[in-house]
Amino acid sequence: MNLSPEDGELAYELDRAHVFHSWSAQAALKPMVIAGGLASTVWDFDGNSYLDFSSQLINVNIGHQHPAVIAAIQTQADILTTIAPAAANLARGQAAQRILARAGEQFSKVFFTNGGADANENAMRLARLHTGRDKVLSMYRSYHGNTGSAVAATGDWRRVPNEYARSHVHFFGPYAYRSEFWATTPEEESSRALHHLERVIQAEGSTSIAAILIETIPGTAGILVPPPGYLAGVRALADKYGIIVIFDEVMCGFGRAGGWFAFQALAEAEGGDVVVPDLITFAKGVNSGYVPVGGVIIPPFIAEQFDEQVFPGGLTYSGHPLAMASIIGAQDAMANEGIVDNAARIGRDVLGPGLRALAAKHEVIGEVRGIGVFWALDLVADPVTREPLSLAVIGALKAKLLSLGLLPVFADNRLHVVPPCVVTDEECARALAIFDEAFASIAVPA
Repeated sequence: MNLSPEDGELAYELDRAHVFHSWSAQAALKPMVIAGGLASTVWDFDGNSYLDFSSQLINVNIGHQHPAVIAAIQTQADILTTIAPAAANLARGQAAQRILARAGEQFSKVFFTNGGADANENAMRLARLHTGRDKVLSMYRSYHGNTGSAVAATGDWRRVPNEYARSHVHFFGPYAYRSEFWATTPEEESSRALHHLERVIQAEGSTSIAAILIETIPGTAGILVPPPGYLAGVRALADKYGIIVIFDEVMCGFGRAGGWFAFQALAEAEGGDVVVPDLITFAKGVNSGYVPVGGVIIPPFIAEQFDEQVFPGGLTYSGHPLAMASIIGAQDAMANEGIVDNAARIGRDVLGPGLRALAAKHEVIGEVRGIGVFWALDLVADPVTREPLSLAVIGALKAKLLSLGLLPVFADNRLHVVPPCVVTDEECARALAIFDEAFASIAVPA
């Protein structure tokens, strides 16, 4: 495309004059202006290119401007751009069919939403209607979306000014590097976190709890890969007390963790049985955000409850044809091109070893954790006390990475390393060299 710096200046001016940004104090914002992108690279109007190791909001799994997804959207636009959700639509049925094939035979229906937040809203609604109970348990270290119940289920700071929904209870999940349970091994962390969860269930009254909602791998909270046995333990507790298990796979699903779903990838990595939830929520990676979409994957024992009973929920754009076409295009391309396998291989053979080598070289990297193309570096000012790296140093590190041609994503003191699933070995090698140079450049106060 023809790049004009004047267009970049106009885009910036219009944004600052008219666009209200999320999760931000507006006056101090200086948003980056992106002109275009392809695969794992984006560029600005001045011709500067960046490796996109943020995948934007950790959602562009298939990479930027994948031709198969664009072609699927264009073809559907020529046929039918929109139709009400009450109608049957071929693209909608085909999208659901592809998603269910990935999820497994335990599931039978998909309820489509506009994104991840309302997917979690409706999963909680289904659990409450199915059980006749009200409470939802979720982790303090979590993010589930910015709608009423989803943000109340969220555990981080964004929940606090938005707590208008009722009957949400939080608990601590496993985080061995900064253990709440004085654990010294992954096994201790898992068993003690499960003991804590069971005590919360008992203290809240198990017969009042509809669902346990957890990100299979908490993402924004730090890419907290659960220790072996934890997900199975949650499943066992839910079965014991008659509680619905919801896995939020909005961020970690569809290739991000090196499997079609993270719960499947974790089972393969651990060599254990797959822990199957009752409901799965998805968005982001299912079509890499090319068109807004999300949904809830539902098993027969819940779906059949609404054969005669009305389900009290819906959205005007549920199963929007353009979004459905983008799912079909993305899912077929990911399967045909081995993109999920590539994500698993990159994590196992390239990013994992490369990031651990960086940690051995730079004391500021306190811990490396991750799977697939879903990694976090826990950055510390002191490797002994594990004091988090200051935001001032994080800011300098971010500026250095940008100057070296890499677009990063940080959350608190953590650098999340989350390239598209299509990232190549060569791009990872370049990124690792950039990380190395950036870490060498920062001064950590003594």
